[in-house]
Amino acid sequence: MSSNRSTVGFVSLGCPKALVDSERILSQLKLDGYDIVGSYEDAELVVVNTCGFIDSAKEESLQAIGEAIAENGKVIVTGCMGKGEDAQRIRTEHPKVLSVTGPAAYEEVVSAVHEYVPAPPPKDAFTDLIPTSSVRLTPRHYAYLKISEGCNHRCSFCIIPSMRGDLVSRPIGDVMDEAEGLVRSGVRELLVISQDTSAYGVDLKYRTGFWQGRPLSTRMESLCQALGELGVWVRLHYVYPYPHVDKVIPLMAEGKILPYLDIPFQHASHAVLKRMRRPAATEKVLQRIEHWRSQCPDLTLRSTFIVGFPGESDAEFEELLDFLDEAQLDRVGCFTYSPVAGATANDLENPVPEALKQERYERFMERQQKISAARLQNRVGQEIEVLVDQVDGQGAIGRSSADAPEIDGRVHMPGATDLVPGDWVRGVVSAADEYDLWID
Repeated sequence: MSSNRSTVGFVSLGCPKALVDSERILSQLKLDGYDIVGSYEDAELVVVNTCGFIDSAKEESLQAIGEAIAENGKVIVTGCMGKGEDAQRIRTEHPKVLSVTGPAAYEEVVSAVHEYVPAPPPKDAFTDLIPTSSVRLTPRHYAYLKISEGCNHRCSFCIIPSMRGDLVSRPIGDVMDEAEGLVRSGVRELLVISQDTSAYGVDLKYRTGFWQGRPLSTRMESLCQALGELGVWVRLHYVYPYPHVDKVIPLMAEGKILPYLDIPFQHASHAVLKRMRRPAATEKVLQRIEHWRSQCPDLTLRSTFIVGFPGESDAEFEELLDFLDEAQLDRVGCFTYSPVAGATANDLENPVPEALKQERYERFMERQQKISAARLQNRVGQEIEVLVDQVDGQGAIGRSSADAPEIDGRVHMPGATDLVPGDWVRGVVSAADEYDLWID
C-alpha cells in the first residue's frame, strides 16, 4: 500500500436503504482521496454501518463491531443502532469505538474519518481534473435508487421514525438526474426504495420540479412515468396500497415499468392490523388486487407478514392463512414478531409464546410455498425475459421481472456460458419449483 494514501475499510449491514447510505459515505470518502480496501489488515480505520430494526439485526451489528475492533482496532460506527439507547449500548459493550452516529449521518461520518485518519495530500492538478465516480456496493448492472428518507407512519412494532425521522422526499429533478447517470454508467435495473414509496412527495405537497427543462410533479406516478423513459427495468419496493397506486398499474401493463409491486401487508386480521396501527381494510385490499390483475395479468405481488404479534389469537392467525389463499401472492416473506426497544407494541397484552410463534411461522410458510409453487408451475411453457446476474462454467443465473435481487427467486440457464452479467435474454420456461425457474 502506497505511503501517501489513506485507507478505509467498510462493513455495511441491513436493508437496501442502509446500503445506499453506505454508498454515499464511501463515494464522499473516495472523492476526498481515501482508498477503500477490502480487508481489515489493509485498512487504517473501519466504518461499520449498523442495522437496528430487530433484535437479531442488533446482535449481528454488535458482533460486526466487535470483530472490526479485534481485527483492526480503529472503528467508527454509524447507522440505525447509532441513536438513543442503542448508541449507549454500543459504547458500553465496545468502549474502544471512536465515534457513534445515527442513520444517514453522512457528514458526521466523513468528518470522523478525517479526524482519526487524515486525508491524503492533494493529487497533481492534472489528476484532479478527472472526475471521481461514485462507489456502488451492488453489481454494475443494477442499483438502488432512494427517493426519500424517513416515514410518517407510526406502526406499533416499528421504530424507524424515531431513528430516521419523518418523511423527507428528494427533489424529483435530483432523483431523475441520479437515475439517468446510473443508466449511463451501465445499470440495467433501477430498484426504487424508500420507507414508503407511495408517499413520495406528500411532505412537499407534490411540488413541481424540473428535469431536462420539463416540469414534473413530485409524486410516485410522475416519477414512474419519467423513469419509464430511460429504457431499463424499474422495480418498485415498499409501496403502501393507497388508492393512487392504481395509477401506476397501466404503466406496468404498457411495459414502462416492471409489473412488480412490493407491498408490506404485515397481516390480514382487522384486529391485528389495528393493534399494529396499520391500514385494516382487508376486503378492499383483495378487491384492489383483483382490479390490478385485471388490468395487468402479468403483475407480480410480493409482501411480508408478521406472525405471533402480541394478542394474535388462533382465529386471527387463521384469517391470515385464509388471506393467503384468496390473495394468491407470488412472493412472500414472513417473520416471527420480535420486540424492539422503544416500540409501543411492547406494551400490548397477551404476548404469543415463542414455540407458538415458530409453529405459526412454519404453517404460514408451508401454505405459501404451495401457492408459490403452483403459480410458478403455471409459467412453464411461457417465454420470459431474464436479466443475467452471474455466469460460470456450468451456465448462467438471472432474474425475471418477478424477481428482485437477494429476496426473490432465480432463473437458471444451464449451459448458457456465453452470456455476461447485465445481458437481457429471452427463453421458454421448462421447469419450476417453489421459488425458481429453469429456461431452455
